[in-house]
Order: sequence, then structure tokens, then C-alpha cells
Amino acid sequence: MMSLQLGLLVLGVLVLLAMAAYYAWLARKNKPRQAEPVASRLPESLEGRIEPHLSDHPLDGDTFAAPAPEKKPALDLLIDAVAPIALEAPVSGEAVLSALPLTRRVGSKPFAIEGLNALSQRWEPPMAGQTYVQLQAGVQLANRSGPLNDIEFSEFVMKTQDFCDAINGTPDLPVMRNEVNRARELDQFASGHDAQLVLVVQARRAAWSPSYIQQTAAKFGFVMGSIAGRMVIPARTSGLPPVVSLNFDTLTALADDPTQSALRQITLGLDVAQVDRTENPFERMREVADALAQEMDGMVTDDQGAALSSEGMAVIASELEQLYDMLAQRELAAGSPLARRLFS
Repeated sequence: MMSLQLGLLVLGVLVLLAMAAYYAWLARKNKPRQAEPVASRLPESLEGRIEPHLSDHPLDGDTFAAPAPEKKPALDLLIDAVAPIALEAPVSGEAVLSALPLTRRVGSKPFAIEGLNALSQRWEPPMAGQTYVQLQAGVQLANRSGPLNDIEFSEFVMKTQDFCDAINGTPDLPVMRNEVNRARELDQFASGHDAQLVLVVQARRAAWSPSYIQQTAAKFGFVMGSIAGRMVIPARTSGLPPVVSLNFDTLTALADDPTQSALRQITLGLDVAQVDRTENPFERMREVADALAQEMDGMVTDDQGAALSSEGMAVIASELEQLYDMLAQRELAAGSPLARRLFS
């Protein structure tokens, strides 16, 4: 009898040990993948690298010298309502700056004042130390918030008149109905030609920790973004929007112990109108999605979780080329200053 009890006790202990080993193995299996040890990290810690404006292409090995930052785009009748301002005499940049309104928006639209520089004879945002022989006020006709409406146009008129009273100028204001109609037509075109593409990389088996995602993405040209859970492939030219963005859950990125956080997907984004066609952004987005999926044991899907075939990708690429052509025909080429302003 004692031997039977002893045998059952031993069997029970063995079962408990087997269960403990199984659950330990299961825990290790389901533990999020972690970044490699410090000795294997990439040169220069990722901390503090906030969306720089120069990058080599992640997969082709080419490098580029940093071009000069692009100047702020000027007002343009294609997408702005513009009011010329006649002056009794040239005015200083200091006088113009002191008369500017506190806010540079009219409703949801950007408002701007520009001056014709007496020396360079070029239109520019007013600057101290310069003299201006003409001025103009403008408000953007449309953006992703919609077209300029009657109320916003009336606010534009009042803001322009207040500015003119301060500098002794006389505005030549456009006709409201004409500008509002132009705004609606422009918004209709923009709404029909606005594309923001998304690819999702989903984990097949083991989940990923935020540090593992960041370290792996850095291998393919991504750098830390300006907010938690965001990385970007920067454009070649300083100051331009990123070519491709990578995003994952912000709260997970900010967790007290990120090594214990588990993520099962990351999202790659391309804002088509914001990126110059010559960057080949969709091709780079596809390449980096495939590279990340292979490296991280994942699969590429659309935002609904459906797997994307090479044929489906080819269709998207073809449609994208048509979109690029239509934007260029409208003088709103993807990545141009006007396109970036309109599609913002």
C-alpha cells in the first residue's frame, strides 16, 4: 500500500514538473522578440535622432549630399486667393512684421503676407532689415479640411483690411463668389486625387517588442520619428516630408518596460502627394515591407488584413503612375510645394 502511495506521489510530482516545463517553454515561445545586446547595436544610438532630412536609400546603397533646405513656397493663384496691397511708400520689414496678425490662419486655411523686396525684386515672407515696395495678402483656397467657405473668406477680408490699416496700404480684394467657387472646384479635384497608401506587416508567430522593431527597421534606413511609435525614411532634400513612415502603437512604445510589450503588427504609410515621384516611394515602400517581413518572420497585408499578391501590387503601381500624371497635368506634381500645401 505504501509503495502504491509513494508511486502516485512520485507520478504527481513528475506531472507537475512536466506542466511547469511546458508553461515555461510556452512563455519563452510567446515572449516578444527583443533587440540584440548593446554590443551588436548599430553605430550611433537611435536616441535623439528625430526625423533628420537626409538619408540614403535603404536598399540600394546609394548616398546623397544634403541639398539646401527648400524655401517657404510663395503664394500662388493656382491654390490661393490673393489680394494685392498698394503702398503709399516703401515700407520696412520691421513695420510689416509688427503689423502682422497674431494668427496666420483663417479658419482652417493658412493666411500669409508677402512683400516684393526692393533689392532682389522677389516676393518673400517679410524679414527685418529689408524694404518692400509692394505687398500682398493671401489665403489658401482648399486643403484636407475642405474648401474655403463664405465665413472664412469674410475673415480673410477683415484680417487683410486690419493689416492694411496698420501699414497705410490699400487692398485690391478679389470677389468672394469667384474665389469660393474656385475653392470648391479645387477641393473637388483634390478629393478625387488624394492617395495615402498603407501596407501592414503582421507577425506570423512570435510577437515583437518596440526595441526589436526599432532596431530592425533601422537596418533598412528608418530613423526615429518625432513622436513615440513612429519611424521614417527621410527624403533626400532637407526639410521635406518623409518618403515612408513606419508606425506602431504609441502607448506600447511609451510603456514603463517596453521589453515586456508585445506587438503583432506595424504599419507602413506613404502620403503620395507629399513625396516627389523621383524618390520612387511606392517601390521603396514595397521593398522595405518585404525586407521587414522576411527579417521579422511576418507577412505583408493591406489594412484589412488581406495578403497582397505581386499582381495586386503591380495594379497599385500602375494606378499610381496614372495619378502622378494627372497631378502633374494640373501643375500639382507630387512632392511640389503647391501639392504639399494643398494636400495637407
